[in-house]
Amino acid sequence: MRTAEDGFGPRIRRCALLLTGARRRRTLTGVTHSTRVLWIAILASFVSFLDGTVVNVALPAIDRELGGGLSTQQWVVDGYLITLGALMLVAGSVSDAFGRALVLRIGLVGFGVASIAIAVAPDPLILVIARLAQGAAGAFLVPSSLALITSTFSGAAQAKAIGTWTSFTTGAMVVGPVIGGALVDLASWRLAFLINVIPIGVTLWLVRGVRDPERRPDARIDVLGAALCTFGLGGLVFAFIEQPRLGWGHPAIVVPLVAGAVMFALFLLRQRTARSPIMPLDLFRVRNFWTGNVATTFVYAALALNGFVVAIYLQEGAGLSATLAGLASLPVTILMILLSSRVGALAGRWGARWFMTVGPILMGIGSLLLLTVSDDFNYWWQVLPSMIVFGLGLTITVSPLTSTILGAIDPARSGIASAVNNAISRVAGLIAVAAIGTIVGGSLDLEGFHRACIVVAVLLAAGGIVSWLGIRTRAPAADVG
Repeated sequence: MRTAEDGFGPRIRRCALLLTGARRRRTLTGVTHSTRVLWIAILASFVSFLDGTVVNVALPAIDRELGGGLSTQQWVVDGYLITLGALMLVAGSVSDAFGRALVLRIGLVGFGVASIAIAVAPDPLILVIARLAQGAAGAFLVPSSLALITSTFSGAAQAKAIGTWTSFTTGAMVVGPVIGGALVDLASWRLAFLINVIPIGVTLWLVRGVRDPERRPDARIDVLGAALCTFGLGGLVFAFIEQPRLGWGHPAIVVPLVAGAVMFALFLLRQRTARSPIMPLDLFRVRNFWTGNVATTFVYAALALNGFVVAIYLQEGAGLSATLAGLASLPVTILMILLSSRVGALAGRWGARWFMTVGPILMGIGSLLLLTVSDDFNYWWQVLPSMIVFGLGLTITVSPLTSTILGAIDPARSGIASAVNNAISRVAGLIAVAAIGTIVGGSLDLEGFHRACIVVAVLLAAGGIVSWLGIRTRAPAADVG
């Protein structure tokens, strides 16, 4: 005799299987979405970081073809950093308010167009203008990328994802000179700016399936604040770059310096009263956020200065080709790719304070090892040990630094938090490169190179000390992602 249980049992089991299958499909879909988001973030940021460093080994070739000397070389680097640093704040606000995927698309298309303009530039002026445009487009890439990660992952999974992002993007900063050097030697410096086409195309294809949340009806952009920030930074950087040539007392230095300082001060005041500030000052009430950003200032100023002087001196001072000068930093790239994800996971589990302290100090030691470089140049004994120590320090530092700063802020504001941190890092690098003439004494000879290495070590030691004194370890959160 058939009972009710016999009749309903199979149906219940079938329903249970269907529900289990649905949950599995949702889980699999979630994993696929997380992986997709991570690769979008990596590729979008990769484009910006790669182009920010590939230029270093191309500078001597640009100077030989277009002329302009050290001043033009500085502007080719800082023209990109000015708009990148200033507009990154605006881009962070826009990404939080209007959608990260939308901002990414705008940045990718703009970056590609500007790269083509750089590749066909007939003179230094057009080249610098195109670099300004490229930096403006790049500003829309990095904050949105990190905001996608922080809104998709949390806890130790977020730290590991940021570690993976760091290994590729910071690896791009270091592998850029290798790729750029090979293109400069084998073809032309112009091709070094066209290597973005493939990652831009792939990222645009991936991001097409990512949907943004509904736009906020009260979303606004602080146009006045953006203008004050951009022109304020522009005036300050112009004064730093041109000061070694004209002197501090020249009107062309005094006027931009004072005007830039006043406008940037007005920008900070504006952020206290603006309805939709592009740099909310209340973020800096969070201890790990403001301390991490102070450490960022020292560390990234040192990174920019180090990358600039090493790439140029190895070619113009040590006589290496552009390819060999780029390959000189390959150990740093390898260490970053191999270890960054693991370091990010460990920092998420144990806390970032030790990592953010030991890492910069190791990098400083690596920079001091470059003091062994002499007129009788030998890469294997004078440069390679520095690159290994520097690479270990960089690997230990960057992922914990990034995850600590972003983890201190609510995920809903991750776009602007990322933008502030990236803007600070770019502005720090911008000022360091702008001051290179003062640091090296106007000429990047061996003595000037050694002076720059000492300044780099001091900046990095300061970053480590700030991290030790200021960073507090938070309790680990649950893994999501």
